[in-house]
Amino acid sequence: MVTKKTPVFKRILLKLTGESLQGHRGYGVDLEVARSIARQIKEVKELGVELACVIGGGNIFRGREAAQEGMDRATADYIGMLATVINAIALQDALEQEGVYTRVQTAIEIQQLAETYIRRRAIRHLEKGRVVIFAGGTGNPYFTTDTAAALRAIEIDAEVILKATKVDGVYSSDPKKDARARKFNRLRYLDVLKKRLQVMDATAISLCMDHHLPIIIFNLMRAGNIKRVVLGENIGTKIT
Repeated sequence: MVTKKTPVFKRILLKLTGESLQGHRGYGVDLEVARSIARQIKEVKELGVELACVIGGGNIFRGREAAQEGMDRATADYIGMLATVINAIALQDALEQEGVYTRVQTAIEIQQLAETYIRRRAIRHLEKGRVVIFAGGTGNPYFTTDTAAALRAIEIDAEVILKATKVDGVYSSDPKKDARARKFNRLRYLDVLKKRLQVMDATAISLCMDHHLPIIIFNLMRAGNIKRVVLGENIGTKIT
């Protein structure tokens, strides 16, 4: 007799980097990669899990890098916010082609393309079974999309942040450069801050720590991993 596994989370926030959409192209959006992510999200939705998503814009524009080259930092960050909107709409299209109902909400008003972020409306969409994609970061310069993910997760009462990456967890150093790099299965928030581990920025980690919101870092590139995390399989690195 096969025992059907049940999700260990009811409501999650998935944090995607902009780079996760670019595939091997090195820039922009690879539509086949977007569709593969959409299929993974669909698998999770079919378990009855409520899912929201925050997406970055690094595959199109990086505000911090532009600022280092001389652009006004606030201006650069606003351009980066617009890049996240492009990615959100691309992911929305991929999801809807898979039959998944979605809403894009942005922290900056672009009424022709998406709803303006309203917390109660976002929660209502989740309750109705829609995937909500949050774009535009926090709507403010000088804040990363990691911080936006932590903020939105707390606002919608998500039980966990799932941060999708290209590696299978958090390491003591870059595993691609250091053969002695050690993978951590579990970490405390303070460990991440003290060791300056490149997981999420300090503001995001501090927000999660203050609100006891766990973070799971896992490899998005392996198909089915989002579902595995939601079903409670011990993959990636858990920060509590």
